[in-house]
Amino acid sequence: MAKAEKYAILNHKYLKEADALIKKGDYVQASEKFWGAAATIVKSVAAKRGTNIRTHGALHGLVNRLEDEFGDPELLRLFAAAETLHQNFYENWLPSEVVVKYGKAVKQLVEKLEALTE
Repeated sequence: MAKAEKYAILNHKYLKEADALIKKGDYVQASEKFWGAAATIVKSVAAKRGTNIRTHGALHGLVNRLEDEFGDPELLRLFAAAETLHQNFYENWLPSEVVVKYGKAVKQLVEKLEALTE
């Protein structure tokens, strides 16, 4: 199985787990699953391009390049929501309704990147 495909499988696994955690009311764990979904979709895109990403900075750099390449100004904003969810995993400061909204932003990011990079 190709690396890009492995990341795509993980991405969908994390999204499903995040939704289940939201239903349980575990917004902290859901936050990290949404972050994982965002990170793995970006890593999947990188793998399709023959690149390996290992840092947060590299994730942001690729999303920035994709935004420029595809002319979609939403990509960085959606990814920033995922980064905030990652922080929430450690700090637990976001209201539950914001976790839900940012989770929807992550789902939009996934949909956009899947469509742009097919």
